[in-house]
Amino acid sequence: MSEPSWLRERRSRAAEAARTLELPDAKRKGWEFTDLSGLDLAAFGAAGAGEEAIGATSTALAVPSGSIELTQVDATMIGEVAEVAGNGRPDGPVVMPLDQAAARFPELVGEHLGTIVSAENDPFVARNDAEWSGGALIYVPADSRPDGPISLTAVQRQAGVALNWRTLIVLEEGAEAEVWERFLSTPDPSGAAGEGLFNGVTEVIVGPSARLRYVCGQGLSERSWVFATQRAEVERDGSLEWVALGFGSGRGKVRMETKLAGRGSTAKVTGAYAGKGRQHLDYDTTQEHAAEDTTSDLAFRGVLGGRATAVWRGMIRVDPGAQRTDAFQDCRNLLLSDKAHADALPGLEIEADDVACTHAAAIAQVDPEQLFYLTSRGISATAARSLIIEGFLAELVERLPEGPIADALGDALQQRLAELLAEA
Repeated sequence: MSEPSWLRERRSRAAEAARTLELPDAKRKGWEFTDLSGLDLAAFGAAGAGEEAIGATSTALAVPSGSIELTQVDATMIGEVAEVAGNGRPDGPVVMPLDQAAARFPELVGEHLGTIVSAENDPFVARNDAEWSGGALIYVPADSRPDGPISLTAVQRQAGVALNWRTLIVLEEGAEAEVWERFLSTPDPSGAAGEGLFNGVTEVIVGPSARLRYVCGQGLSERSWVFATQRAEVERDGSLEWVALGFGSGRGKVRMETKLAGRGSTAKVTGAYAGKGRQHLDYDTTQEHAAEDTTSDLAFRGVLGGRATAVWRGMIRVDPGAQRTDAFQDCRNLLLSDKAHADALPGLEIEADDVACTHAAAIAQVDPEQLFYLTSRGISATAARSLIIEGFLAELVERLPEGPIADALGDALQQRLAELLAEA
């Protein structure tokens, strides 16, 4: 398939940047807690062709039945892609591989790709820009919606290689969609889930008065590196509900940024991470308010067992003129082991004077008084501990309206909790 000239030129510029950009070290803000000294990007070659018989993957995040599905294993797209009508621009919703979309609808993809995530000064985005293959485009024209939820799955099977995954989601004015995206690992043909590198970039554009529900779950091999740069922009009166789960990978960093670019736009972000063994999980979130009368609400919960470590750094940024901003962020961590460790770092940058911005963070172990209360009433210590942790995580599920997303979040958290308690 022939790529348009603008995409070839874009890849060339990104490849040159990737060759010159150095990895961030502990002196760079935001990278103080994640050590990259053992990472050699050049050691990971590009993912090759995958196999259709991928075997069992993580079921940490199950997608709704009847979804419109797009699945990529290593560098191979699995299954057939539905034909899309349209001449120059599609007439209806589109779910198709991004490389095919760039060839079929070059004007549409060229208009949006790379507009909200920049490869400048970022070695991970630059490498993704140069080397992504396959990927996914979701496009929903004005005042329309797909026939059902959309499921995107990127599976890393080959050990010792890099999977550069790219997603572009565009909702035009008044459009509506529900998107589920999963990053998974499955054992390679030798039966081992070896060390790999997953490098993902997701761009989400929510047009005026559009509504997007976006769920992203990460269940990669605990021996792999993960780097994900995910950014959303929400225009006037648009709405974004974002749910994020991080259970896999051994090391890396996930950056989640939301920009409320239009007046009256809103974003609600609900996230959870859970680590065991020697996993290190790093989440960096930004809520940028760039217009008047905007609202953001972010809540993260972390559970850590074994010698796992985690860091969450959150920033609420209010730009000049973004009056009547209402922003909240909260991160709470529960440690199941005295050898687990978490850092929670909320922050505010406010350049407007009529705002309501609040943040909170907490790190604690299972409350011995709660444990005593339950065991004194005949509940076993193991069951009591599980109930306390379930109650801690239930606050997240309660943030979501009843339905498939809340059910999937609850099931995924319960399954992961069972894995952590089995290790204890």
